Amino acid sequence: MAMAIDNAFEVDFSSYSTTTITTTTTTTTDDDPACTWNDWGSPVLDWDSLSSERDEFQDLIESMIDDGTGLELARVGHETSNSVSTYTMVAKEETNDEDFKGLRLVHLLMAAAEALTGANKSRELTRVILVRLKELVSPNDGTNMERLAAYFTEALQGLLEGSGGGHGKHLITNGPQHHRDEHQQMDMLAAFQLLQDMSPYVKFGHFTANQAILEAVTHDRRIHIVDYDIMEGIQWASLMQALVSRKDGPPTPHLRITALSRGCSGRRSIGTIQETGRRLVAFAASIGQPFSFNQCRLDSDETFRPSAVKLVRGEVLVINCMLHLPHFSYRAPDSVASFLSGAKTLNPRLVTLVEEEVGPIGDGGFVGRFMDSLHHYSAVYDSLEAGFPMQSRARALVERVFLGPRIAGSLARIYRTRGEEETCPWSEWLAAVGFKPVNISFANHCQAKLLLGLFNDGYRVEELANNNRLVLSWKSRRLLSASIWTSPDSDL
Repeated sequence: MAMAIDNAFEVDFSSYSTTTITTTTTTTTDDDPACTWNDWGSPVLDWDSLSSERDEFQDLIESMIDDGTGLELARVGHETSNSVSTYTMVAKEETNDEDFKGLRLVHLLMAAAEALTGANKSRELTRVILVRLKELVSPNDGTNMERLAAYFTEALQGLLEGSGGGHGKHLITNGPQHHRDEHQQMDMLAAFQLLQDMSPYVKFGHFTANQAILEAVTHDRRIHIVDYDIMEGIQWASLMQALVSRKDGPPTPHLRITALSRGCSGRRSIGTIQETGRRLVAFAASIGQPFSFNQCRLDSDETFRPSAVKLVRGEVLVINCMLHLPHFSYRAPDSVASFLSGAKTLNPRLVTLVEEEVGPIGDGGFVGRFMDSLHHYSAVYDSLEAGFPMQSRARALVERVFLGPRIAGSLARIYRTRGEEETCPWSEWLAAVGFKPVNISFANHCQAKLLLGLFNDGYRVEELANNNRLVLSWKSRRLLSASIWTSPDSDL
């Protein structure tokens, strides 16, 4: 993680790690999973582990690869070493076949979307098209387009049946409830680890936000961050390490984090966030970071009440809103708007926002917005394949845990409004309600470029509009954007 900048520019990626989380530290017992945040890809970690002979993440990856994949690739490579021209001809034919099938799938998906919502909509025709699609695709096998089409097919099936997208089909559903919850949590952790180590999606948002925070609180003694979707709290482990390792300025400031919990999911959401808080408290103690943790529960309709946040005199307030992959988009736009508008009344010094860049490239309406989503997730699938070139099972886990539910949720929201709802990026919404843009620093921009250098060269980063927005793209398609804001009355 790059340190806060005074006069010199210093970006320290010197200790990044790709190992998975373990359950032992020098300050906790073996059965305490709290303090091994170093193993979650924090930016201030140990680069030497990248060149070690073996690590746990490598074991995890290899254990998920299809048993015969490596042998089959080796065999094919050996057999074709003496017949390159034949191999090339076959490869070209297969590529042409894949392109033709991919185009066919796109046309079928468009036809299904049109039959479901168009002027001449027909539920029976939609059902027939979806049956045909299910014969052609599987979420676990085939090309990127075939697997992507499978999840879009399931999402359309859920809309046809009135189930709102069928999120549950992408998760383990066998066995008692507590076993299902345990399996789902294990899948979530494994998929999160794979995603952050094989693509820049997680780190791009977290690192950009954290660097902006570090630069905004250089001389402050008490920092309070209100986090809209804390998930496992990985973002804050790296911030803590950056704070305690600052070479200049005042002593390590006290950090307080308030995490929002869902108002309608009861004990499970609260318990998950309490566990995240316990890990953060233990980790902070292990590195000498003064720290406290609070929860703030959303109302039953997922709205945010600013009065529920405990404010302390002398604290600088930061609002953190992560809406990008892998943060789940389970909250409605009204909930996000409630949080951001409520945050304005708290007069924060800084607002950090990361969101997906989806369209528009269509002509409006459900079908146009449907195609926007298909185009967006097609780019995501292509980028993940670049990071998981031969790990089919690893990639399938990420797709099942994160992308399947996200696609279903996205289409369900579009369907409810028939695509007619006026949408704009949340960054534009913040500007419209009076927040002021904060320039992305040179250090922050360079940090993003250094981060992308760790991954496939198809990723790009560009700075847009008012110099307060960094955009992560896959080739020509914009996927994520991070923007920095401050209150209208702030002197930042």
